[in-house]
Amino acid sequence: MPDRPLAPAVAEIRLAVRTALAALDPEPSAVVVALSGGADSLALAAATAFEARRRGVRTLSVTVDHGLQDGSADAARRAAAAATALGLEAHVERVTVAADGDGPEAAARTARYAALRAAAAREGAAVLLGHTLDDQAETVLLGLARGSGAASLQGMAPVRTDEDGVRWLRPLLGVRRETTRAACSAEGLSPWEDPQNADPRFSRVRARERVLPVMEEELGPGIAEALARTAEQLREDAEAFDEMIHETIEDIVEHAEAGISVSAAALAANPAALRNRIIRLVVDSEFGVALTRRQTLEVARLVTEWSGQGPIDLPACTAARVGGRIVFAARA
Repeated sequence: MPDRPLAPAVAEIRLAVRTALAALDPEPSAVVVALSGGADSLALAAATAFEARRRGVRTLSVTVDHGLQDGSADAARRAAAAATALGLEAHVERVTVAADGDGPEAAARTARYAALRAAAAREGAAVLLGHTLDDQAETVLLGLARGSGAASLQGMAPVRTDEDGVRWLRPLLGVRRETTRAACSAEGLSPWEDPQNADPRFSRVRARERVLPVMEEELGPGIAEALARTAEQLREDAEAFDEMIHETIEDIVEHAEAGISVSAAALAANPAALRNRIIRLVVDSEFGVALTRRQTLEVARLVTEWSGQGPIDLPACTAARVGGRIVFAARA
């Protein structure tokens, strides 16, 4: 009996995973799939199991149980069972979500990524995440609504290496959510439907269920793809800017007592976009905090509108003009 032809959705996702793994240099000996049990991560797990096996790469899944919903432990066990059936080494990590000022969704994300990072570091593995083109579009749309600037509008990077050396891959950023559902159906996989994905209390859900459909209806199809293209183009611009910034910083930055200083004349000689990026990068790299646009512009005024004003209080540091330099010093 001839083999059944491969479903187009399955083929598309396998190709996306194959391309992502082939681009890694060096290629890892193991990969971790972040598996929630939903259609996106389940389709990713199935494709990764197939592609990694062909490459001789050990494949694990990590399902994080946040303990925030009734039945979360059962959902995590079902996801792990599905991963085992696909041939993955399945792990469930129970985490404690600590409340913070950014809300429960952000706190859960922080706990989840910490668990995934620990697993990847332990195994010397890269991490594969199941974010799709639709997730990217929603991220860009929410960034627009918040006025978050170009950094937010770049969306999620397809490949990122964090400060611990862990590589994070999002192979499905060019794949629609409907394709992952079709792939699960074709492979006989039963994804878990997270009730939070339909909860209108969350802004991402409202963007998905209300805003994007209206935009498609009023402006025509292709909105999600257009938003994803916007993110890709802005990432290209940001990479070019970052290269220029690092070349510039080498010549204009000096270490100072309890901090770092930047030449005011050199900042003034640069266009506003480059000047503001240098200010943000210097503060982030030295003190580990991200400045808002308002804070960045206040620091820039020490360069462009200097009239003897005093130090500016910033998160974790202060900025002051001392002679011909802008000095960033740690706050006591």
